Amino acid sequence: MNSRKTDGSFIVNRLNSFRFASKGFFTMVKEEPNFRIQLVIFILIISLGFFFNISGREWIHIILASGFVIMAEILNSAVERIADFLSPEFNEEIGTIKDICAAAVLVAASISVVVGLIIFIPKF
Repeated sequence: MNSRKTDGSFIVNRLNSFRFASKGFFTMVKEEPNFRIQLVIFILIISLGFFFNISGREWIHIILASGFVIMAEILNSAVERIADFLSPEFNEEIGTIKDICAAAVLVAASISVVVGLIIFIPKF
């Protein structure tokens, strides 16, 4: 069941979807400190890419690796919010679920660091 009313035309519904997604993105920026840190790191990495004039293939790797980190953080935050909503009191199983989601962010970030090192170490 969809929690949002979408009885408009196809184009109106697509625009609304974009609006809802943008609202979610700005909620992340406003309310999630780790997300803000990841965005700052992403901007720094993009700046390094321009500074070192990295190749198109290197850009693809940087953008994909960084995108996976940001996406993992968004999904982690969504799961945490759902878990906190369903079980506001401490629950060991919910804690384990949240830890597993956090591990996904850790894996994505670790792979992203390796990609960045492979690309940027030779440039220094």
